[in-house]
Amino acid sequence: MSQSNGIVSDAQRANWLDRYAPEAIKPYGRLARWDRPIGFWLLYWPCAWGIGLAALAQPESGFHWWAAILMFFGAVLMRGAGCTFNDIVDRDIDMQVARTRSRPIPSGQVTAREALYFLLAQALLASAILFQFNRFTVWAGVASLVLVAIYPFMKRVTWWPQFFLGLAFSYGALVGWTSQTGGLAWAPVMLYAGTILWVIGYDTIYALQDVEDDALVGVKSTARLFGKNVRPAVAVLYAGAFLLWNIAAISAGSGWLFSALSLIAAGLLAWQLWTLDPDMADNALIRFKNNHYVGIVLTLAFLADWVW
Repeated sequence: MSQSNGIVSDAQRANWLDRYAPEAIKPYGRLARWDRPIGFWLLYWPCAWGIGLAALAQPESGFHWWAAILMFFGAVLMRGAGCTFNDIVDRDIDMQVARTRSRPIPSGQVTAREALYFLLAQALLASAILFQFNRFTVWAGVASLVLVAIYPFMKRVTWWPQFFLGLAFSYGALVGWTSQTGGLAWAPVMLYAGTILWVIGYDTIYALQDVEDDALVGVKSTARLFGKNVRPAVAVLYAGAFLLWNIAAISAGSGWLFSALSLIAAGLLAWQLWTLDPDMADNALIRFKNNHYVGIVLTLAFLADWVW
């Protein structure tokens, strides 16, 4: 990374932010990871699943497209706010890790105070979107801020920071459901639980990129915890996720079509593990990003089953 141009080392080369955004905006876009959209997609897909699950339970109401659109922009804002907060908290650790020392705060592109102002701006805009939904969903969304706040500290105290990321990143499954129903039920709880396992699995794969640096600076992760057993461990997590997703769908009234189409998602997860090689450059990152397609497939499975 060259700090003169501010490009972040793990961002895709010639991404849209680096190519087209005004220079004054780029450091803030990098804080919010606009140059790496995979994060907000992975935060968004559980929201779409929650809406789709509600459509199965209430077929007369259908899939609420406007709610899905609002939640997409909410996911972009909340993912950006969460990443900004994470970078403020982790700025000293980021200086010591090769992949992260090029981020805007440790590289000097923005100050911690400027990042805090940007964090508040994103949170306020996300709040404006949240208040478009019913009261139960508003309070559920507010409660999720506790999970967002504690996650950056977990890598210092537990080998399972990915579990706390799962609690936060899967929360959209509950928000999507409650936005349509005004309350909770066992089906969205099962969806939430399965999605937590999915997040732990894919973030363990992501964390394989930093195992050596994390060991040097004392950062804990499931990638370090599982060690050479990372493939079977993630396989168990993915299998549990797939099972719970199907239990959730059946509980909401799905038919055979969701189960059949969800096998495509299972195939994608199996491919990730079958071809995983942490010693190859970008191998773990590519398999991590493949989960975007898992999100697409399950969303289409919910939609197809509702239409059927």
